[in-house]
Amino acid sequence: MSADPTDGSGCVFCRIVDGELPAFRVHEDGAVVAFLDRRPLFPGHTLVVPRSHVETLTDLPEESVGPYFGAVRRVTGAVERAMEAEGSFVAGNNRVSQSVPHLHMHVVPRRRKDGLRGFFWPRGRYPDESEARGVAARIRAEL
Repeated sequence: MSADPTDGSGCVFCRIVDGELPAFRVHEDGAVVAFLDRRPLFPGHTLVVPRSHVETLTDLPEESVGPYFGAVRRVTGAVERAMEAEGSFVAGNNRVSQSVPHLHMHVVPRRRKDGLRGFFWPRGRYPDESEARGVAARIRAEL
């Protein structure tokens, strides 16, 4: 098997999607496959991956965004109900801290006082409103 990064043939998640590697699947449709994370934060921690190999959210074709996030939404509700959770944490990384270079969203069931703290890193403030306005302007310019 080649490891051409453009076709995903060496990708662990592509191999799960193709049935070459085992996984505890919880959902699949034409757009996605969802399966339990092998190293869950809590029982029910599920990964939702697009069937096609794309590395990051910004690589996901525009026409795939709706079907992908529609599935993420449905899986999130199912995880919350099945695990009798009070809520959930839904997150994904782009490149940095992305353990598998294939787009995936983590759906983690949550309960109050479960020990997971919102974001996992220290948060700060902008030094002043001028700095915040400048950052907002830079992002708007890229849109």
